[in-house]
Amino acid sequence: MFNNIAAVLFDLDGTLIDSAPDLGAAADKMRTDRGLASLPLALYRPMAGAGARGMIAIAFGLTPDDARFADLREEFFRNYESRMTENTSVFDGVAELVAQISQAGLKWGVVTNKSARFTVPLTKAMPLFNTAQTIVSGDTTPHAKPHPAPLLEAARQLDVAPERCIYVGDDERDIVAGRAAGMPTVAAAYGYLGKTADTGGWKADATIAAPGALLNLLRMA
Repeated sequence: MFNNIAAVLFDLDGTLIDSAPDLGAAADKMRTDRGLASLPLALYRPMAGAGARGMIAIAFGLTPDDARFADLREEFFRNYESRMTENTSVFDGVAELVAQISQAGLKWGVVTNKSARFTVPLTKAMPLFNTAQTIVSGDTTPHAKPHPAPLLEAARQLDVAPERCIYVGDDERDIVAGRAAGMPTVAAAYGYLGKTADTGGWKADATIAAPGALLNLLRMA
């Protein structure tokens, strides 16, 4: 259980929201536009946390080193931008979790590697984020996670010392960033863990199998 916590910070995709259906559809459209067969969402979902890199890898088997990657990434971004909230939803239990965090007088916010180009319209379109007191995107600071800068910026915006913030995320880079920022960390084992993820090796302070389980870790008067 965590003590003396004043704020809870969350990763976005795979932690608060299930955006895999729209991310996967944006990549799959690139395949069908080229006359290739559609792939099932189940193939895209585990790599949704890796954004364009993960989606293009599934759709075309390409890495960022490929000469075609930059053009494909921008095409993916355009596709995703046009449908960001069509099938994206809040994970079960997240709305209740956020409500109880707020009711307990704790601040909360988001720190994501998603660029503001997507983060701003997406969070404005979803009522869940109306009470968020900070939203830090991947390009808010000069560095993205696993660098601690975005988390430290969120703490600064909340006017809360980093050690009094918890960071919750579904990727190892979230835990690395949180630890580097001096924050207690929680691994969201229900998120987009990829094909080989081992949350036990991330050295998070705690692991939760569902969003609501976070409440059991918070000492809220």
